[in-house]
Amino acid sequence: MLRALLEMQGYRLRAIDKDCGTVVDFYFDDRLWTLRYVVADTGNWLPGRKVLIAPEAIEHPNWEERVFPVTLTSTAIEESPGLESDLPFSLQKEKELRTFFKWREYWNDEIFLQPLGYTLAGAPGVTFDERHTESGLQSSARVTGNPHLRSAQEVKGYSIRAHDGEIGQVKDFIVVEGTWAIRYLVIDTENWLPGKKVIISPTWVNAIDWSHQRVDVGMTQEMIERSPEFTPDQPIDKEYEIRLYDYYGKPHDWD
Repeated sequence: MLRALLEMQGYRLRAIDKDCGTVVDFYFDDRLWTLRYVVADTGNWLPGRKVLIAPEAIEHPNWEERVFPVTLTSTAIEESPGLESDLPFSLQKEKELRTFFKWREYWNDEIFLQPLGYTLAGAPGVTFDERHTESGLQSSARVTGNPHLRSAQEVKGYSIRAHDGEIGQVKDFIVVEGTWAIRYLVIDTENWLPGKKVIISPTWVNAIDWSHQRVDVGMTQEMIERSPEFTPDQPIDKEYEIRLYDYYGKPHDWD
């Protein structure tokens, strides 16, 4: 099942023993396009503090009641290491949080280890020097912040630039229920095509210019204008996805 991510803002965060806050944002990894944290405002319970909950701790959401149940007690959340909610936060703080809750340190995944000669996609916030090990992997690192964590709320509104000009803005993200992978970006073309929304896979994005708040896509304005329309109140079924991928001449990556 596919779900609109930002429509989940306002969901209640429910610990084992009580409600602990309201969801206000989501942090995702801009390399793998997957959710890393749900950001919740704790309100009067822990005034002035936001908490980050990894998907590993989230049970199946109660869609009707708009609730995210988590496998944590309110005491554990309260006693967890403080972590600044503004990005980027330090890798050391993130490590402390994940160690406290026994969440997986995702930056140790093999996919982030790049051989010599490749563009760095290593651990979050790691800057490598010019020395290398005999195995060909870069060895010396300095830990800073994690530049690859992005706020979904911030990226909402980024402009979409086709080969021949702008054609809309990011409206939302479509995620896969269960895995929390971002499958599509929702593009609102209201300033060009009143009322029309379309979706594209993040794998079709050429580049993201964070400084200019812009997403560059490898297609023309006309291609986007004529692409299958996305209707938010209708589910994305396999027939629609096939039509979308065939329109752009993309392989069915679920095959």
